[in-house]
Amino acid sequence: MHVQDWLDTVPAAAVYALVGLVIGLESVGIPLPGEIILVSAALLSSQNTGIDPVILGVCASLGAIVGDSIGYAIGRKGGRPLLAWLGRKFPKHFGEGHIATAERSFQKWGMWAVFFGRFVALLRIFAGPLAGVLRMPYWKFLIANVLGGIIWAGGTTAVIYYVGIVAESWLKRFSWLGLVAAVLVGLTSMLVLKRKAKKATADKQAAEADPEPVPAD
Repeated sequence: MHVQDWLDTVPAAAVYALVGLVIGLESVGIPLPGEIILVSAALLSSQNTGIDPVILGVCASLGAIVGDSIGYAIGRKGGRPLLAWLGRKFPKHFGEGHIATAERSFQKWGMWAVFFGRFVALLRIFAGPLAGVLRMPYWKFLIANVLGGIIWAGGTTAVIYYVGIVAESWLKRFSWLGLVAAVLVGLTSMLVLKRKAKKATADKQAAEADPEPVPAD
């Protein structure tokens, strides 16, 4: 059976639920490929699979908003000990460098870090919990969370849907290439952020190893 034929048999409701669930869990702070799932589902919606792009965008938006809000509540209650625990359990995603990079973004941009963080793989995981840990006022967090979730989820769905419509005949013959492209976009953004996180960790270790000299009396 061709891959496209198999995908046509997947119930639309299952796709909506999967997209909302994965994006929601990612927003809570669990490292999952939310962007890749959304892009893949949006591509499917452009290929006459019965998936409504409007419903898909709504489900993705709700998953992002609710997940971020839960992450905020967890971060506010758990505080920095929660980040330390996550760093021990998931060092590749919650290492000191990753947390330092995200925290600097929050200190510099405030609520805008929550908004723009929705468009960046690493910050998408950190935004909710870190906003809670840093005690950002909830009303500021909520505004940035809702706007970022709707624009990211709705915009991604719309762009990928219309790209798929334009290239429908090509995608029907080489649909797997579209999925590979989605994976590469997600991986590239994560690799760039990981490189920045490693640099931040190295800078911190260098600073600790070479403290500033204490001036003599």
